[in-house]
Amino acid sequence: MKAPHIARPPLPRRTFLKGAGVTLGIPLLDCMQSAFARTAEPPRRMLVIANNLGVLPKYFFPHGAGRDYEPSPYLSMLENVRHEFTVFTGVSHPGVTGGHSTDNCFLTAARGAFKSGFRNSISLDQFAAEKLGQVTRFPTLNLGVNIDKGNRSLSWTRDGVLLPAEDSAPKLYERMFVQGDREAVARQIHRLETRGSILDTLRDETKRFSAKLGGEDKARVDQYITSVREVEDRLQTARAWELKAKPAAPAEAPPEITDKKLMFDKFDLMLSTAQLAFESDSTRIVTLMVDAFFTPVFRLNGERATTESYHGLSHHGQAEEKVKQLQEVDRHQMSILKQLISSLAEKKEQGERLLDRTMVLYGSNMGDANIHDNTNLPIILAGGGFKHGQHIVFRRDNNVPLCNLFVSMMQRMGLETDSFSSSTGRLSGLEMA
Repeated sequence: MKAPHIARPPLPRRTFLKGAGVTLGIPLLDCMQSAFARTAEPPRRMLVIANNLGVLPKYFFPHGAGRDYEPSPYLSMLENVRHEFTVFTGVSHPGVTGGHSTDNCFLTAARGAFKSGFRNSISLDQFAAEKLGQVTRFPTLNLGVNIDKGNRSLSWTRDGVLLPAEDSAPKLYERMFVQGDREAVARQIHRLETRGSILDTLRDETKRFSAKLGGEDKARVDQYITSVREVEDRLQTARAWELKAKPAAPAEAPPEITDKKLMFDKFDLMLSTAQLAFESDSTRIVTLMVDAFFTPVFRLNGERATTESYHGLSHHGQAEEKVKQLQEVDRHQMSILKQLISSLAEKKEQGERLLDRTMVLYGSNMGDANIHDNTNLPIILAGGGFKHGQHIVFRRDNNVPLCNLFVSMMQRMGLETDSFSSSTGRLSGLEMA
């Protein structure tokens, strides 16, 4: 069966899902926004997209620097939105090596991926969510395409614990828009209150225990109690959101795509659903990992499929047929990115383009998957109200920390931070519009 074509134009003037008998209209109404979202100006948002096998670098990076750069074959596909994005050369995570295992570190920059004793650190999205506070129903949404949910994720807690990605568009849609009945809501609130009561008991017992401890141990326990208190606060916030009605469901849910061969259809569908999350202000931060490493033989265009798995193609060894297929794959990714940028640019929010309030970062932990290189990462940043239309170049033999860009992005969201992980400051050359 041929997969449905997924489009992402502004709603409701066109369709959200074509070929599936679904039309979604979702204007940004007051009744659909959180009380926190009704501010003088639209909120700022962040979408991070990562493909853990990257692209063919030879065809991605442009020639020349600044605004007069010569676009590469891949970037030529984005020529009509060239002024909407910036492309970077010479950025990576210092000391983050290990080939494919670094995909879990793309938003953490933690060194020593999966070496003995390795422990990941907090990811950009979770760090930003802590700074932002829970001003929406979902502090973040962590999504995946063909993802190995138990082993890979862009999102990691402060304690370095993997947060599983949601890889089902219908389930995500249900979480955002489908209100449970009274009994279901009551059961969820009871679960939250039960967790709260357990934390209350744990905190009281810990306080009594700490009275007998020495100085250093007491400080550690105090820090633990503070963490418990923060969890309690989050539970209270979650309870408040359970009592608040969800935005009205625009229409029936999108179709489920479970066939890993339909990677591009699912990629497009998850991005469409992510845009709905922004338009309804269900969240301000979304991450999406395309787990190319876990993708088997998949469909290119029409009924034609690759000759082997995505990972197998990535180790092309300059074989002509593999390179040719990878070029087609990469061009398809650029087409999807172009469509996303155009869709966000056409959508208006309080008189402003949604794109100008939404940063879209596209990139990979792999600079060259063929040789397991984790330097000179392919990175594009679109939207968010920056002065785009340029190629910012840093040294290829001494890369600038990608986390510098992360700091710039968080500051653009209005978050008070001047450092994150391996950063050395803001990213130079990237200015706000």
